[in-house]
Amino acid sequence: MSESDHQPPRVGLFVTCLVDLFRPSVGFASVKLLEDAGCRVEVPMAQTCCGQPAYNSGDRTDAIAIARNTIETFEDYDYIVAPSGSCAGMLKKHYPALFKDGDWQDRAEAFSAKVHELMSFLVDVMGMEKVAARHEGTVTYHDSCSGLRELKVRDQPRRLLATVSGLKLKEMRDSDVCCGFGGTFCVKYPDISNKIVTEKAANIDASGAETLLAGDLGCLMNMAGKLQREGSSVRVRHVAEILAGLDDKPSIGGGKS
Repeated sequence: MSESDHQPPRVGLFVTCLVDLFRPSVGFASVKLLEDAGCRVEVPMAQTCCGQPAYNSGDRTDAIAIARNTIETFEDYDYIVAPSGSCAGMLKKHYPALFKDGDWQDRAEAFSAKVHELMSFLVDVMGMEKVAARHEGTVTYHDSCSGLRELKVRDQPRRLLATVSGLKLKEMRDSDVCCGFGGTFCVKYPDISNKIVTEKAANIDASGAETLLAGDLGCLMNMAGKLQREGSSVRVRHVAEILAGLDDKPSIGGGKS
């Protein structure tokens, strides 16, 4: 066995735009969880947006340019991990489809094979079975569309939440139904988006949980805004913050993170 076989896996953390700009505590929580799992984590400064807004808007030229930069920045890592099913889905599922053939398609395929959503990576790849966190209170969990439908992330966060001391999970009705965010969807179709998130907020409140968790910051910000406008007392956090024991910061929409 060579010395390299004993080295911890080298993980490139794809932070995501929303975490970088609006909720950096999610990035710090992700680093802690990955390091607790035995990884060596780096955050490349050359990373940018994953290109999803351009891709979803039909701007293939810009989406390809962004994909090339991301692949060049991360392709030397053992794994690429994102605390977002939406962004991880873009990197893993849609990058290979951007390139028709040749060297870039081969590089996109190789890159895609190393991409994982955070919860899936911790449980499915690193074999994490428990966390040392403590959180007194009841939570409910929203299954974000891309993580659930593109990456099959459903049981992994719940398995880790079950090991948080003091935490009780209360499932909401239709936890796997869209919250109405959908990236550019909420901009293109605001009336439909508002109808969807109105029903989601009602289900969250009806669950009786004190805190709402999910794995995508876009969904969380959308639901937090609606809950606040409805006068709900439910707090909103990214699941990584609870699992990492970093829940001493204000909730999403509740102040500076």
